[in-house]
Amino acid sequence: MYDDLKSEVCQANLELSKRGLVTYSWGNVSGIDRQNGVVAIKPSGVAYDQLTKDNIVLVDMEGKVVDGNLRPSSDTPTHLELYRAFEGIGGVCHTHSTYATMWAQACREIPCLGTTHADHFHGPVPVTDEMQADEIASDYELNTGRLIVRRFRELDALHLPVVLVANHGPFTWGSSPADAVQQAVILEQVAEMAYGTLMLNPGQGQISAALQAKHFLRKHGKDAYYGQENGE
Repeated sequence: MYDDLKSEVCQANLELSKRGLVTYSWGNVSGIDRQNGVVAIKPSGVAYDQLTKDNIVLVDMEGKVVDGNLRPSSDTPTHLELYRAFEGIGGVCHTHSTYATMWAQACREIPCLGTTHADHFHGPVPVTDEMQADEIASDYELNTGRLIVRRFRELDALHLPVVLVANHGPFTWGSSPADAVQQAVILEQVAEMAYGTLMLNPGQGQISAALQAKHFLRKHGKDAYYGQENGE
């Protein structure tokens, strides 16, 4: 049961490794079956070269293991909180990819400095507040999810499927586990380009709101015209 979901989540996790976004066992991807309230997620601490469909763990929405002999990722409570808050998502991804993590550790959002960024993210990549001592001491991973959700109170999580957790690293999400990984790949590229841009020109500002909107909306939304009608 849930073989397709476990395969999908396993392949998404392996794609992280293939793309060079993870080191050793750092990072995790999950996927959700909303109809049955089940989430499939990478097991905690398992290296990617040892990961198979059979050791993907299934948990319910309270984090209780319903299938699998290994412990789920320690970040499971964060993933579950995002699924509860963002109803339109089907996959969540967390990495410690180099450039995105540099911005997170600096507690800086990634400004929209060019059209490559605007093609994918509608506005700057947001960074959360820093976590308080009481949040760290109790339910740390759950509070990480709550921190992200608070940051998105006035943001559209479907148009901006990325966040930098201050002092920590990036989380991304999407319509599926594979889509969440794609967002992580794009985020890392955008983070590297922004870093390089500001090294070359520290005073570079964001592109205009009009140019941001043009590039985002030509790819997303009801009036999008980028690509082919058949999805190719």
